[in-house]
Amino acid sequence: MELSALQRVRYTYKPKLPGSLSRPVTDIAVQLGNPTESISDQGALKARFKETYGKPLATFIQGKNDAISRKLSVGVILSGGQAPGGHNVIAGLYDGLKKGNPGSKLFGLLGGPSGLIDNKTVEINDPMMDIYRNTGGFDMIGSGRTKIESPEQFAASLETAKKLGLNAVVIIGGDDSNTNAALLAEYFLAKGSDIQVIGCPKTIDGDLKNENIEISFGFDTAVKTYSELIGNIERDANSAKKYWHFIKLMGRSASHITLECALQTQPNICFISEEVEAKKLSLGQVVDQICSSVVKRADNKENFGVVLIPEGLVEFIPEMKKLIEELNDIMANKEKEFSEQGSFHAQTDWLVTQLSDPSGYLFKSLPEEIAKELLMDRDPHGNVQVSRIETEKLLMGMTESKLRDLKKAGTYKGTFSALGHFFGYEGRCAFPTNFDADYCYSLGFSAFVLIASGLTGYLSSVKNLVAPADQWIAGGVPLTMMMNMEHRHGADKPVIRKALVELEGKPFKTFAAERETWSVKTSFIYPGSIQYYGPAEICDQPTITLKLEKS
Repeated sequence: MELSALQRVRYTYKPKLPGSLSRPVTDIAVQLGNPTESISDQGALKARFKETYGKPLATFIQGKNDAISRKLSVGVILSGGQAPGGHNVIAGLYDGLKKGNPGSKLFGLLGGPSGLIDNKTVEINDPMMDIYRNTGGFDMIGSGRTKIESPEQFAASLETAKKLGLNAVVIIGGDDSNTNAALLAEYFLAKGSDIQVIGCPKTIDGDLKNENIEISFGFDTAVKTYSELIGNIERDANSAKKYWHFIKLMGRSASHITLECALQTQPNICFISEEVEAKKLSLGQVVDQICSSVVKRADNKENFGVVLIPEGLVEFIPEMKKLIEELNDIMANKEKEFSEQGSFHAQTDWLVTQLSDPSGYLFKSLPEEIAKELLMDRDPHGNVQVSRIETEKLLMGMTESKLRDLKKAGTYKGTFSALGHFFGYEGRCAFPTNFDADYCYSLGFSAFVLIASGLTGYLSSVKNLVAPADQWIAGGVPLTMMMNMEHRHGADKPVIRKALVELEGKPFKTFAAERETWSVKTSFIYPGSIQYYGPAEICDQPTITLKLEKS
């Protein structure tokens, strides 16, 4: 393998650990708290998780732990989309196992959860582990989005774990993946198996968090990668002084990425999906906000700017959400009739007769390329793949049209040239920041301690993350504690609740207090590239969001 200079040097980086994990492993004990409850639907969840519901919080303290030295065999799964630092979770788990007992083994389950179902594995050894330390990506063992949900899949998973002689399975994933981990832990116990299941909190979207999980890993690196790119574009905009840049950012269900990037770069316009939904803003009102900034800045001879747009914005605009829901129903129930229409224009005319009047009017008013995106590339459930809707282009086109009307009316005298961007995959596999490298390694090591101490149905947890790493607090959170029941695909199902942007929270309020100024006055900040070497205030800082939440 040919290596870059940075990759070669990053192999030598030694991740920092919380003080509780830095002592000899035989001196790491587990302190258990009081029984816990789920965040809601306690009765239903207690009935669903008879074996694992109500477990206590776990914290690591100094004390004797003879069990930690037993020989273990563990399987590890990377589940769902990539996030920077996943390899360091595996490294922390691997190093913990080997410190506990050099004879312990770690198996990588290949291609995500399907590796457990289909028994596709590789044993991880020192040479293999060492070429992935402190690197981005999930290419060490691959990932996948298979859900373990059918009786056959659960049975196959248990059979694989038994064949491999596993003591435990570690699932590294987001809310859905860790919901799967909870179900797997419950299934193993219900079948009389003592094979443990531990989760680790991963997602760049930042929506797997609560009072015990302060941040999901990968978020720190992703937002700093995007913020560098946004800052570069802002500098270019401020240099050329002739383009408005519309930048869509990852985050379908929550706008944490967009909010953090706004705090880091201070763009002219930034939409937060949760606020758009709360205020029931129409598509026209969203466009009006952009045009207001464009007109005011043009009056100051500044015909340029930057707009940040969360990926899932269209689903939070009431009339767009209604349109998408109606299209999903039509395409699910009348796909044959739709397919029998000839051209796109014939399909459009037919659809308008099937949609409600407001949705039909909206659909006809959309730019043709956006309308086509609403009809194509549907997921296996027949739903629109919102991430493929070019929301940035939709807003660019509507803004341009509105500005033409304002120019005719004499209320706008500037020029408008727009460019669109989507920053998504650029951030998912970046070299992890020092923060993510340290945090992920600590999560993996914590997972080892939870396993060695005999716990199952837990999510690895590291808290107090705004402090230096030696002051971090490591432990585990019962997976059922973070759950509620949600109606999905016609049935009530247990799921870990997504954390959305809190409009009463300090990060959003800090942004909201400044955005009117940013919309008119050029206030750009240029974060620059991620730094790995130098003073701690440059290299090891957590996100602005996390600092504000904990201040």
